[in-house]
Parts: sequence; structure tokens; C-alpha cells
Amino acid sequence: MDAPAASRPQTGEELELTIDRLAHGGNGVARHGGGYVVFVQGAIPGDRVRAVVTKRNRKYAEARTLEILEPGPDRIEPVAHHPGAAWQVMPYAVQLAHKQEHVEDALRRIGKLDGFEMEEIVPAVEQWGYRNKLEYSFGVDATAPGGLVCGFHAPGSWETIVDGESKLGSARANAAREQVLAWARAEGLTAYDRRSTLGFLRNLVIREGRRTGQLQVRLVTSPGELDSASLEAAVPCDSLVWTQVDGTGETTQGGFSELVAGRPAIEEELSGLTFSISAEAFFQTNTEMAEKLYAVAAEYAGLKGWERVYDLFCGIGTIGLVLSQRAGEVWGLEIIEQAIEDAIANARANEVSNAQFFAGDVRLALRELAEKAKKPDLVVVDPPRAGLSQKVVRRIVETAPKRIVYVSCNPTTLAPNAAQLVEAGYVLRRVRPVDMFPQTPHIECVALLEAGPGGVQNPARD
Repeated sequence: MDAPAASRPQTGEELELTIDRLAHGGNGVARHGGGYVVFVQGAIPGDRVRAVVTKRNRKYAEARTLEILEPGPDRIEPVAHHPGAAWQVMPYAVQLAHKQEHVEDALRRIGKLDGFEMEEIVPAVEQWGYRNKLEYSFGVDATAPGGLVCGFHAPGSWETIVDGESKLGSARANAAREQVLAWARAEGLTAYDRRSTLGFLRNLVIREGRRTGQLQVRLVTSPGELDSASLEAAVPCDSLVWTQVDGTGETTQGGFSELVAGRPAIEEELSGLTFSISAEAFFQTNTEMAEKLYAVAAEYAGLKGWERVYDLFCGIGTIGLVLSQRAGEVWGLEIIEQAIEDAIANARANEVSNAQFFAGDVRLALRELAEKAKKPDLVVVDPPRAGLSQKVVRRIVETAPKRIVYVSCNPTTLAPNAAQLVEAGYVLRRVRPVDMFPQTPHIECVALLEAGPGGVQNPARD
């Protein structure tokens, strides 16, 4: 039911609100004027805040905290000014409790699922300095040397960049940011203006092999001229890449990349295997916790050594190659061709002979894979945040695996996908959250679904 119009605040209006709980995504939830819901950025349960409304509709409003009038019982002092670490104002044990609750709430409330075992969350090995990949943005600040800064977007802003390092990354990665920024200021380079679309410097991507010590620095700019020699001299690293992007949207993907110095990829070690990571390849950003995440997936898979495994959305082959050590054969499918090239190279480098990888859209290529490889005993999926489309769910059901291991980075999309699979005849058995991203609201989890006693209802072919 929509709230009465009289209780709906106007955009720009300031409100005093008390936060009841945390929503999925991390914003505080408050009620205004007898029940109208307001999602408040920068607030946690128990806080009484002064907030400004940034967006509204008939059912809810969004607001940004301006002042903490009275802190809630769980609020603590932040370690650092870091827009990307919104949950650092809560003790780590409280963060874990909220994440566990969010996963279970999504499955029960959104998916309307029950009867599964909700297992204890796996805490992070490191609460700070855990990221192996950092993405910075360049911006303008008249008070900074040369007016140039390199940092993160201010909360709620698409154009304001807050200068500074990341406490979620290592000292070495942050030192590379300082080196690039000092070089850019000395060169007199300008930041890309997101409003006028003028300017040169866009983003800086730093990747680190936590186990190998290798470092990759990738500078993303608009098309133009660059003094590669001076950049190489200023930024010592194992891989130095320059990417030129022509377009108004802010993205570090695509464009034209060239190797300035060093090797085109860096290596990382995970679960006893070595992986080559090219500039735009997907790799879990917390190496230590990726190892624990994949260990949960392997536990749920319950492989005996003879099974045929499909690894869908396989990326550079991390999950599939980890499982290959216990499987009969592994077949990986991924739409990004460069990632498949990396997966094939990773299999070869690790002397894995029972894994094959193919480029293709899961939605279109899964039938062809099933005809080529025969039907799987186990399907592992690790989709993007949007989850699986209904058509992909139907394609998976068509292959009729005995088990499905779903690795999710978003419980609100896992829930409807799991519900669709349950409707087709699977049973949700176990779910275990894994905290890959301390100090943030993001949570990964692994779910195990098994074919029910009544079998799987094969959908009509379309």
C-alpha cells in the first residue's frame, strides 16, 4: 500500500530519523510520518540522524546522512575516511551478524524458501588490507597540487572524487597510486571531467599477486598522447598497461590497451594452483578468502573422482581448475573470449588435462555443450550480481545435473534463482555465507541444490 501523500517528504527536505535496521545493500531503514520508508545512506541501526532526501516516489525515499544526532549502540569510530568502507563504523562481529541475517532473509522472504540448513558465516582472514585489486578515479580539487586528485567517488556523487589511498589495499598498491599521481602532476595532465567530458586521465587500476608479489598498474585515459618512457621510469611494477577509452561512461573495461612495460599479465597462487591474470580478467579480489570460498564449493560438490562437471561463467577457470583435482572431467563456459584464453593457458600451466574451456553465452551455448560433452553430474555457477536469467535457469534444468553448486555475490538474486530451481524439482540443502569484503555490505555465499526424490521437471524446449 502506498503511503499517504502528506507523509511523503520532498526531494531536498531534511528529516530527523531513527534507524530501525539495515536493508540489503547496506543502507539504514527508517520510517517517516507514520510508516513511509526512507533508506538512509551512512546510517546504522539505533542511529538518530539528520538526513537530506535525495530521491522519492510513492512507496519510499532515499536520503543521505548529514549529521549523526545520536549514535546507535553499535556505532564505533571509523579507522579511516574511506567511501568504500561504509560498514567500518560497526564492530566486525556485528557486520558478520548482519550479513548472515541478510542472506537468510533473502532466501526466506524473497525466495520463500524453507527447510535448508543455514550454516555459520565464514569470517575474513584479514579485516583490512585484503584487496588484490583497487580501482581509483581521477578528479579535480583546486586545493591539490596541480588541481589533480586520485581516489574514490564521494558517497552519492558521480563526479566528485575524494583524494586518498585505500585502507582495503596493501601498502605496496597504495604506493603505486602515489607514484602515478606524482608523475601525472609533474606531467601537467588533466583529469577527465565527467560533466563536460573533457580531460585525459580517467581511472587507475592496480592488481597485486598476494602470493607471488607481482604488481600490475593500468592507467585508463581518454584517447591522446602519453609519455610512456617517463611513466615507466616513475612506476616500477611487473606489468604496466595503458588503456584508452573513447566514450562518456566511466568504465575500465574495453577500449584499446597496450603494454607499456613488463609482462601482459601477472600471476597469483590459489589452492595450490598458479593463475595468470590479464589486465581485464575477472579474479576474486580477496585471494585468501577466494581460497575459502572455493573450498566451500568443493565441499558442497562432494566429488568422488569420476564426475562430469560444468563450470558456467567460468572466467579464467579458477573454480573449474580447483575442482578438476577431484573430478573426472570439467567443462568451462564463459562469454569473454580473453578469459577463455586465460583459462586454457592456466590449465596448461598447471598441467591439468581433464578440463576444457569454451567461449560462448551460457544462455545460447549450454545446449550445444551438453550435446558435445554429454550431461553433467554437477553444475557450478558463479554468475555476476544480476544472477541467472530465467532462460539460463531453464537451460541448466534441461541438463538435469544431480547437484548444483551456486556461488553467489548477491543473495537477492540467488533467492529467486534458487526458488526457480526448487520449482523445477531441486531441493535447497545448504547455504554458507563467506565474508570476502569486510567493512562493506557485500557478501558472497555458496548454496547447494540437489535433485529431489520426484526428479527434475524438464522444461519445454524454447
